Amino acid sequence: MSAPSGGVGSAPGFTGLYLRQKVTLIANKYWVHGVYDGTTQGPVIAFAEQKKMKLREEVTFFDSEAKAQVLFSFKSRQIIDMAATTDVFDGAGATIGVFRKDAMKSLINSTWHLEAAGVAATGRERSQGLAVIRRVAGFVPGIGELLEAIPWQFHFDFYDASGSLVMSSERQRKLRDQYLVSLPPIGAGAPLDWRVAAAVGVALDAFQGR
Repeated sequence: MSAPSGGVGSAPGFTGLYLRQKVTLIANKYWVHGVYDGTTQGPVIAFAEQKKMKLREEVTFFDSEAKAQVLFSFKSRQIIDMAATTDVFDGAGATIGVFRKDAMKSLINSTWHLEAAGVAATGRERSQGLAVIRRVAGFVPGIGELLEAIPWQFHFDFYDASGSLVMSSERQRKLRDQYLVSLPPIGAGAPLDWRVAAAVGVALDAFQGR
């Protein structure tokens, strides 16, 4: 992955994000809320749509459902590829992050790599046991389809080379897909750019086929 340009953009006062998803016939819709003090959910700070049946994964985040202003976006470099590299762009089109799924390691445990200014991290499903159970059961006729209908608690944790937690994404116990994305300070520095975190959080839902 090529190194992104620009500085680390921390979200003022945010300790994380809350993502809400709604599936429609033509697109998956996402609302991004700021989270304060770990649990307090603020107003919507971004709205996105993932249109279906596109050859390349591409999602644009707007300031609201009115779509008056583009805040940031992401787009995959390859056409429908399990290990496609995806770039995150700011509103002006400058690269602020890159992420990709590690296809080989994901055979055992879904694994992702992300880079942003001053940050490089690897994320995996928190529960190795759950990851293995889902994969093994998927080969049993009828069982795989049943498991896909269960709203499993998918949690991902991203750590850098020093072992510092960069971000985590925890699926909430809700009927519709909703996620709490935590953004702790990295080491003694600032947290991950919230725009990159939101892009990765949506990709974990969209690309994993939740």
